[in-house]
Amino acid sequence: MKNEYQCIVMGAAGRDFHIFLAFLRDHPEFRVKAFTATQIPFIDQRGFPESLAGEGYDADIPIYDESELTGLIERLEVDFVFFAYSDISHAEIMHKACLVQSAGASFVMLGPDHTQLVSSRPVVSITATRTGAGKSPLTQWLARLLTDQGNSVAVIRHPMPYGNLEMQRVQRFATTEDLVRHDCTIEEREEYEPYVDMGIPIYAGVDYQAILDESSGEADIVLWDGGNNDFSFIKPDLDIVVVDSLRAGHEIDYFPGEVNFRRADILVISKAGSAEPGAIDGIRKRAQQLNPEAVICTADLELDVDQPDLLKGQRVLVIEDGPTVTHGGMSFGAGTVAARRHGATPVDPRPYTVGTISDTFEAYPHMERILPAMGYSETQREALAETINACCAAEDVACIVDASPARLELMLELDVPMVRVSYRFRQIDGPPLEEQVRALL
Repeated sequence: MKNEYQCIVMGAAGRDFHIFLAFLRDHPEFRVKAFTATQIPFIDQRGFPESLAGEGYDADIPIYDESELTGLIERLEVDFVFFAYSDISHAEIMHKACLVQSAGASFVMLGPDHTQLVSSRPVVSITATRTGAGKSPLTQWLARLLTDQGNSVAVIRHPMPYGNLEMQRVQRFATTEDLVRHDCTIEEREEYEPYVDMGIPIYAGVDYQAILDESSGEADIVLWDGGNNDFSFIKPDLDIVVVDSLRAGHEIDYFPGEVNFRRADILVISKAGSAEPGAIDGIRKRAQQLNPEAVICTADLELDVDQPDLLKGQRVLVIEDGPTVTHGGMSFGAGTVAARRHGATPVDPRPYTVGTISDTFEAYPHMERILPAMGYSETQREALAETINACCAAEDVACIVDASPARLELMLELDVPMVRVSYRFRQIDGPPLEEQVRALL
């Protein structure tokens, strides 16, 4: 038997770094030779810092594009490949497992018991079965409710470390200046800025034990705001899982969303007001089969349009939350719903895309009359702005419908007015969520 196994971690700048720090670093028999990256642009153009890697690592651990995986397995004589990202169909993940095993290595998926940290404070995790199900509006609603009741709340966000990993080890966002200082991407601002606007600090970064230790010092309760459909990095005392009724059936077709569905204490069926007939009943039936002890409630997202008079009868460019309509697979979002509700006609931006925005549409061809808010780098933000301005000029667009929470008007130089769309969580039925949370306190 070997004393040391050569390993690769397949990731997307999030759970990959977490399982290294929370599990693999403490098991020196597993030697991580490389990370691979996918889903998020540009994250393979750096390494994992030696300063965070710990004993036994005398250089940064390289990060490669996932397309190089089989060659790396052979070249690095890899024994184990640890899978570490989320929102992937069951069929696709098994194709990746077969790819790894065909190269001779073993395919490993670490579960909650080996990766979840333990908090000294009560923890409520809010996760989901698919990207874009409505986790953050629920977490924001709960954070505001608890704060208004006099509780100190620490919100910890699933990682989005797209820049300098050493500098992003522990991040705390409490002011707009913090967002600027950390050079946040559009995708990061979408998640952090709503909490900053509410005056509630939000933590994120790379080293989640250090993040948990620091945030717990100012909190009566910790809220985990999940990313994609990943399960929490912190062991929850109350596990709330959001199920998207517009994608009924996906709760048993995607990893690790099905893990969340089976483990939930509370299942919140979201977007119930827009669900197709039979969708909610189908989710309830599957919940009864797979997680009969779970409490079930339904909820909706209430839309707010700041300048609805600009929309009626107009041609508009709709910008949607990026992750929801890219790897989340949705063909529309809140911006499309708001535009149609107020009598506007969305235009097709595809003929006007440039640079990596064009690449995004090639990777996700299901998108048509929407533009994803992509901005993982300054170059991509410039391409997004160029695409927007070209489309608006050519299509005689009256205004932009911005359903990204990132406040794009503050980040991009645009030539036409912008209408902002926001959305709020509202529970429809089932036991009141605030009572379930209050019991923890």
